[in-house]
Amino acid sequence: MRDQHAWREVNRRNRDWLRPWEATIPPPPPGGPVTHRPTYRQMVRHLRAEAHAGRMLPFVIEYQGRLAGQLTVAGITWGSMCSAHIGYWVDEAVAGRGVMPTAVALAVDHCFRSVGLHRVEVCIRPENLPSRRVVEKLGFREEGLRPRYLHIDGAWRDHLVYALTAEEVPEGLVQRWHRSRPGTPQK
Repeated sequence: MRDQHAWREVNRRNRDWLRPWEATIPPPPPGGPVTHRPTYRQMVRHLRAEAHAGRMLPFVIEYQGRLAGQLTVAGITWGSMCSAHIGYWVDEAVAGRGVMPTAVALAVDHCFRSVGLHRVEVCIRPENLPSRRVVEKLGFREEGLRPRYLHIDGAWRDHLVYALTAEEVPEGLVQRWHRSRPGTPQK
């Protein structure tokens, strides 16, 4: 709850930058209930409840001590699947500095090494080139297209599916990411 002011400020400043990629609530069916975007408090309560139930891992991303984005591991499924999907956004002011690939790599390593998941997916609108670049830098596999997958920016939008399994990064995704960056000292 203490991040509310910073979260609101970053979201306000990035409204136009994020709008084309943010989930929206579809119109209700005839006679159905009208749903509204949750307040910040409701969002935090929901994230906490889902985390306590083991279905989600919500993270705030900081860069140089300031809130710079959000990453959520959601849809955690156990049993024979051991899978989840990741969604994220970053402040335009820090985009292109390696913040989001680093955050995704850290989250994936946590999912594979500490949580015990086997597979992680990221679904991205084909037009969202910066977000696609994040997963491509990290070596996620493109698996295909999910037509009209999520309600984004007021309409049902297609998404490309990218995935990674634990066997594909035995050394960890952070290690792979650092090895691939120019000018990064090698161990």
